[in-house]
Amino acid sequence: MSRLFASLFFLIGLHHGIALAQSDVYLCVDENGKKEYRNTGTTKGCKKVDLPGITVVPALTAPAGKKATTPASTPSNFPKVDDSTQRARDSDRRQILTDELKAEETKLANIKKEFNNGEPERQGNEKNYAKYQERTALLKEDIARTEKNIEALKREISNLK
Repeated sequence: MSRLFASLFFLIGLHHGIALAQSDVYLCVDENGKKEYRNTGTTKGCKKVDLPGITVVPALTAPAGKKATTPASTPSNFPKVDDSTQRARDSDRRQILTDELKAEETKLANIKKEFNNGEPERQGNEKNYAKYQERTALLKEDIARTEKNIEALKREISNLK
């Protein structure tokens, strides 16, 4: 999962009030040098990434007997972006999300091809049937995760103006 997508997913979770549990993150590098972040490090070439914890600060509440005030409006001297600049930024964002979606769809097609309807071709290093079953289970997890990534990207794209 790319950093961009991880950041977007985190922001989506915050926006919708979803509590996300923190788990281990692994940086996996395949034989072609392609980097991928995963939540499991069971495959060769994966190293655990040491990430700082997340600090959650609860919202302030009004003392008993007092009404909560509405937040102040944006100050008049606050820097604003003109419409054409914002449209360009939105266009760039849409392009980044679209590129990420295409990459995830390609990845899904490749994983499904390798998965071969639950019967992937056995590799030479899988003389032990348990290794074959482990790889098959990992492929199935990768398919589910990639499908969720695609759904989230499509939702994010549909939320753009």
